[in-house]
Amino acid sequence: MTLQNRVTPLGELVADPARGLVYGNRGCLHDANGRICRPFAVKRWIACQIEFRGRRRSPLLQPGRYTELFFLDEATALAAGHRPCAECRRADYARFRALLGDVFTANEIDARLYAERVGPAARERRLHDARLDELPDGAFVVEDGVPWLVLGAQLLRWTAAGYTDRRPRHPGAARLVTPPSLVEILRAGWDPVVPLLHPSAGSAT
Repeated sequence: MTLQNRVTPLGELVADPARGLVYGNRGCLHDANGRICRPFAVKRWIACQIEFRGRRRSPLLQPGRYTELFFLDEATALAAGHRPCAECRRADYARFRALLGDVFTANEIDARLYAERVGPAARERRLHDARLDELPDGAFVVEDGVPWLVLGAQLLRWTAAGYTDRRPRHPGAARLVTPPSLVEILRAGWDPVVPLLHPSAGSAT
């Protein structure tokens, strides 16, 4: 059975057989039968390495344990609102904190990102107004109800299996998916230990 634990740039959980290149969690989202019953359980949304010190949980979605999530790449994880794990990505987390000003605790960072990704209803996804020509590579926008990756002079359509359609990046207004704080991380030249972009994006530049 294909599990509903792939994450879209909008933070939605979908069922897809491919696991992606980045791992993470946002608490226990499934019931005793492995069915997803909530979009998140905690404000701490993290993105991890797929492999770390030989740890492996099998089967996935065990009762009472956190829900294992998978992202196409780091750009997708950031768009969804996840930040680097402080354990398996310690160096990434330290640089992440430094880029934010090194004055925030983990709880403060998580609260800040929560406010940037979740609307007043606490279940709707919050989007932000932006100028498309001012966004850094790796940010995501929504056009025609679909998430698109900003890369060079192009927008790349996201799918769970990789990036597909291309369209020119235009200079107009955009609906930004990636939380603003994480856009600034990308603008600083983010070079994480996990893959920032899936290989399918490579032919676009």
